[in-house]
Amino acid sequence: MAPQTRPTGYTTAQIALHWLIAALVIFQLILGEDIVPAYRAFRRGTEATAAELSAANLHVYVGLAVLALAVLRFAIRMRHGVPPAPPGESAWQRRIAGAAHLVLYGVIFGMPVTGALAWFAGVSSMGEIHELAKPLIIVTVALHAAGALWQHFVAKTDVLLRMLRPEPRRGA
Repeated sequence: MAPQTRPTGYTTAQIALHWLIAALVIFQLILGEDIVPAYRAFRRGTEATAAELSAANLHVYVGLAVLALAVLRFAIRMRHGVPPAPPGESAWQRRIAGAAHLVLYGVIFGMPVTGALAWFAGVSSMGEIHELAKPLIIVTVALHAAGALWQHFVAKTDVLLRMLRPEPRRGA
């Protein structure tokens, strides 16, 4: 349930979850290919080496952590709400920001779900989707970061700062 009034910033929990999820997603993007040898062995019905299995397990557990943290973050977002768009932002800028956040949430939820379905349920089509979505998450994260930097350095808004320092506590 969204709050009656819109917050002026994000909570400490929202900020911490944002940066933790970002770090875990970057970790997955850098080391994500380490799961491939174990997944191929799994698909062939052969044994993966201990090192391959360890790397795969790390990828899977971090992916599940991303999903759990994203669910928590989304629940907090629904309860606390989000700050309004910066003053003076045009309707098309708000639509682009909304679409970018929708895609970002979609890949942050979709990547772990498709990966889990491939790994735990053996649904090979989900593995293919998971692998094909990697460029999408890279582009989406890059555009998200570029948008925040543009807001800060070009538009001179507080959008980036809102994700760096928590909203003052209400009534304080």
